[in-house]
Amino acid sequence: MQVTATEDVAAPIEHVFAELTAFDALERQALRRGIDVRRTFRGALPNIDEGWEAKFRFRGKDRTAQVTLQSHEAPQFLRFGGVSGGLETDTQIELVPMSPNRTRVTVVLKMKPNTLSARLLVQSFKLARSSINKRFKKRMSHYAKEIEAKLAKTA
Repeated sequence: MQVTATEDVAAPIEHVFAELTAFDALERQALRRGIDVRRTFRGALPNIDEGWEAKFRFRGKDRTAQVTLQSHEAPQFLRFGGVSGGLETDTQIELVPMSPNRTRVTVVLKMKPNTLSARLLVQSFKLARSSINKRFKKRMSHYAKEIEAKLAKTA
């Protein structure tokens, strides 16, 4: 299954990339949402195949996920891989400068089930595809507005 969202951000590509790689802030957001996040790397940025271990509750069960940075090309591209139980995810974030002060962000999330329970989970996501797409796009829009607001504060 694949979920895609595209959002235009009124900010330079370097600023958007800096916000997307501000992992301290992203980790704090996850903690506020009840996700226990632990780094598996030292320093501010992970190297390739380094990342995070997350523990969270989903559909009444405690789950763990490993997320790793697969590749990056600053400031245009980030790719993360994840594994949680029998579900593999691949997330690609592409940034395209539309003008000096406008950036198009495209996020593509692919899920690949490897077990029967993961297949059932992905099948339930497919049945709710339209609502998942709406929520994903709404979250992207909200995040774009946050990035724009941070830029306005610094200017």
